[in-house]
Amino acid sequence: MKKNHTNSENMGYVLFLSVVAALGGFLFGYDTAVISGTIKGVSTQFNMNDIQSGWYVGCALLGSIGGVLIAGRLSDLFGRRPVLFASAVLFSASAIGCMLSPNEQWLVFYRIIGGIGIGVASVISPLYISEISVPRYRGRLVSLYQLAITVGFLGAYMVNYALKINAQTMQANAILHTSWTSKILVSEVWRSMLGAEVLPALLFFITLFFIPESPRWLIVKHKNTQSLRILSRIQGEETAIAQLKEIKLMVQHEEQSNWRLLFQHGYRTAMIIGISLAILGQFMGVNAVLYYGPSIFEQTGLSEGDSLFYQVFVGLINVISTVIAIWLIDRIGRKKLIYYGVAGMLVSLILIAMYFQINKTSMVIPPVTLLVLILAYIFGCAISICVVIWVLLSEMYPTKVRGAAMSLAGFSLWVGTYLIGQLTPWLMNSLSATGLFLLFALMCLPYLWITWKLVPETTGKSLEEIEQMWMTR
Repeated sequence: MKKNHTNSENMGYVLFLSVVAALGGFLFGYDTAVISGTIKGVSTQFNMNDIQSGWYVGCALLGSIGGVLIAGRLSDLFGRRPVLFASAVLFSASAIGCMLSPNEQWLVFYRIIGGIGIGVASVISPLYISEISVPRYRGRLVSLYQLAITVGFLGAYMVNYALKINAQTMQANAILHTSWTSKILVSEVWRSMLGAEVLPALLFFITLFFIPESPRWLIVKHKNTQSLRILSRIQGEETAIAQLKEIKLMVQHEEQSNWRLLFQHGYRTAMIIGISLAILGQFMGVNAVLYYGPSIFEQTGLSEGDSLFYQVFVGLINVISTVIAIWLIDRIGRKKLIYYGVAGMLVSLILIAMYFQINKTSMVIPPVTLLVLILAYIFGCAISICVVIWVLLSEMYPTKVRGAAMSLAGFSLWVGTYLIGQLTPWLMNSLSATGLFLLFALMCLPYLWITWKLVPETTGKSLEEIEQMWMTR
C-alpha cells in the first residue's frame, strides 16, 4: 500500500543518522585505498618478495570476507548499532597496531583486523541507513554510504601524497626531531599513512552514541514502544503508527528460521540476483583500476610520481560521479542508472583495450588519453553499479533475514574483490593490458542482461512493499 508523503518527515534527523552510519563507508574506503601508498615502503622495510607483498595487500580482503560472514548474523541477534560500534573499535585497533607493528607478521595481523572492520561496515552501514530511511529518499540516503567510500578513497590518496611530500621535505632539510618522529614521518612514513586512520575511526565511535537502534530490528525483537518512538521522530506519529502495524504484519508472516527463509521461492530469486550482481560487478574491473591504477599508468611510461598524481584524479572523479548518482538515483530509478552507466563502462573499456593495443610497440597515443578514458570508465561505474549495488542489497530482502542475506551477498562481493585483487597482476602479464580490459568489457554484458530480465524497479517503494513483491513474484 502506497503512503502519502507528509510534511512531518524529520529529514534533518534522518540525514544525521545516515551520515553517522556512512562514516563506516569512509573508513572502508580509506582502509582499502591507503594500502596503495604503502606497498613499496613496507616491502622495502621488511624485505618482502612478490608473494609476501601480495599477501600484505590481500590479507585485509580475506579479513573482509570474514567480517561479512559474521556481521549480518550478529546484527540480527544483537542489533545494528552494537555491531557498528564493534567495527569502529576494529578500525581503531588496526590503525594503531599497523603504525606500531615491529615486523611483517604483526602488520599482516592488524591489516586482517582492519579487514574484518571493513566487512562489518560494508554490511551494517547501508543496512542501517536503509532501515531508518523514508521510501522516497532511501536511494539517495543509502547512496551516501557509497559516497563516503569514494571520499575515503580520495582522502587516502591525498593523505599518502601529503605525508610523502612532507617526508621528502623533512629529509631534504634535515629536519629530524626525535628518533620516533623521524621513524614515523620520514624513514618509515608508511606507518603514519596507516596510523592516520585512527582519527576518523574515533570520530565514528563517538558519534555512534548519538544514534538509536534500527526501529525495524526493534520490532523483530518485540520492542514496539521503543520502535514507535524512533519512527515517530523520523516520520511523525500518525505515519509511524501505520508503519509499525505494517512491519509487524510482515514480520508475523515470516518463518522463524532465517537461513531457510532465504531459500524459499521468491526470496531465493532475490538472493541469487544479489549474489550474481555482487560478483559480476567486481569482474568489470573497478577495483583493479582503484587498486592498481598507478601500475596501469606506469605501463605507458609515466614515472611513479606522475602515476600517483593521475590516481588522485581517479579518486576525485569517483567522488564527483557518486554525488551525481545520489542526485539521480531516486529521480530516474535504479535500473536506468545501471543501463546508462554500464553502457558507458563497456564503451570505455573497449577503447582502453584499443589504446594499449595501438601503443603495444611504441607510444603513438599520449598517456593523457588513457587518463581521460579511465576517468570516463570511473564516471560510468560510479554513477551506476557502485551506488546501485549497495542500495539494492540493502532493500531487496525481508526484515527478519536482511542481516543474514546482506552477509551472504556481501561475502560474494568480497570474494570477487579478493579474486580480482589477486588475479589482476597475473592477468596483466598473461593476457596483456589489452586482454585484461577486454575481459572486463565482456563481463558488462551479463550484468546488463540480469538487470534487464531479473531485477525489479524498487524506486519509491517501502521496504515492506518490496518484500511483498518478492513473495508474490
